Amino acid sequence: SYTTDTKSREENKKTLESLYSLSVDITKIRRLKEWVLLQDVAYVKEIAGILQEMGADEPTVANIIERCPEAILHTPAEINSQRALWQLVCQNEKQLIKLIEQFPESFFTTGYHQNQKENILFFQELGLKNNIITRFLTSAPNIFYNPVEKNKNVIETLQRNYLNLGGSEANMKIWVLKLLSQNPFILLNTSTAIQENLEFLQKNDFTDQEVLQLLSKLKGFIFQLNSTTMHKSMLFSKNIFKCGDQELKQLVLKCPALLYYAVPVLEERLEGLLKEGISIAQIRETPMVLELTTQIVQYRIKKLSALGYDIKSGNLESLNGTKKDFEVTYGKIQSKKERPIFNPVAPLHIED
Repeated sequence: SYTTDTKSREENKKTLESLYSLSVDITKIRRLKEWVLLQDVAYVKEIAGILQEMGADEPTVANIIERCPEAILHTPAEINSQRALWQLVCQNEKQLIKLIEQFPESFFTTGYHQNQKENILFFQELGLKNNIITRFLTSAPNIFYNPVEKNKNVIETLQRNYLNLGGSEANMKIWVLKLLSQNPFILLNTSTAIQENLEFLQKNDFTDQEVLQLLSKLKGFIFQLNSTTMHKSMLFSKNIFKCGDQELKQLVLKCPALLYYAVPVLEERLEGLLKEGISIAQIRETPMVLELTTQIVQYRIKKLSALGYDIKSGNLESLNGTKKDFEVTYGKIQSKKERPIFNPVAPLHIED
């Protein structure tokens, strides 16, 4: 525990000298986390030495410390333990130092060492590839702070539900690993929350097969919701599209965003589409358009309009999909427009 009372304390001169010698921009640290400079003990040279041992040059070391100043408050023993831990999933030290430079805060959070170690080994046993585990360590580090038993519990709940919903034993492992790699934050939920959300879908007449389909489509985001928000979102869609339960169910299966997004988000996106002259009937035909933000929709409509494509009279399929999908659609419309009409039986006028 470090003190953050900055008024009565002075900056540690020894820390400042060590940082100057490494060409660290101290004004950045003062702006970001000045309290680090006030601590009585810091391990500037030792931490820099460990990073250099791993292959970091001086500018890299300076950059790491500027971005995560509290790195210098960890003991060399803590950092060496963390280094050994991350080496379990990194190909080599070159890759490791690159990760530390990109995600210093993930690496220098050492308070959960034992949990991190047990979770890494558990994920390896589960069959997750090391490159996926390194992605988790950097982009979702808090899943490693859970005790391993908690993560095991969530995985077992997923496996049990997958089998109960009619999934096959043979595909279960692939399904769980895919779900995890798409959305590791599933592990931050409780087994109870997962169970409740699945029961909510079943109570709303989704068949087991449809629930499985939704889980795969939603990439596990359904587990971060709760039955109240899902109920409100479904009710909102039902009123907007003026449809019965069965039709609503089909719309949700087509576009799980109707379940996932809260009412204010759906309202804002719907409003944006209506302002562009798009009708409710068109949206009901292609509800996936609600997965896009209003800004993306406006940008795409503008691009298509420049080609003379009238979105109001066509269907909305051309707006859909990822950025890459849209670029392919746009390219097709553009080449169709630019292609000269060639009449194979017209006489050719050739000058002598």
